[in-house]
Amino acid sequence: MAFLRARGEESGDSMVSGIPQSPTTPMPTTTTTGGGGNLSAFIDQGSEFEGKLSFKDTVRIDGCFRGEISSQNTLVVGETGEIMATVRSCSVFVSGTVTGNIFASQRLVLHKTARVEGDIEAGSIAIEEGAVLNGKITMSGMPKKAQPS
Repeated sequence: MAFLRARGEESGDSMVSGIPQSPTTPMPTTTTTGGGGNLSAFIDQGSEFEGKLSFKDTVRIDGCFRGEISSQNTLVVGETGEIMATVRSCSVFVSGTVTGNIFASQRLVLHKTARVEGDIEAGSIAIEEGAVLNGKITMSGMPKKAQPS
């Protein structure tokens, strides 16, 4: 797992939309992460973690994670990513496999290589042709802005 202090500090990797690239790490077809946050952590292919993951910026997972994920920004699940967890985030972009419920307060994007087994609640959902989703979808709509008093 690579923790980044600032964009571009990861040696030997190039950056696309704030997400580190390496020759062994395939990228989803769309690299928009939304929210403009910096990459906080990167769990690379071949890594396995279990527990509770909580973060404020953007995290990309290309390895295996089991447990709970909570984010104030964006979670990116790469093509080789395997998540077995309840996911709560503003934005979630899936190109790999997620087994568990996903709560995306703003948006969820399932790329063509995505496989999701679980229920989804999101403000908006985009599903590319080829993605697999087995579960219930609940559209909560975009959060309402507070009315001035």
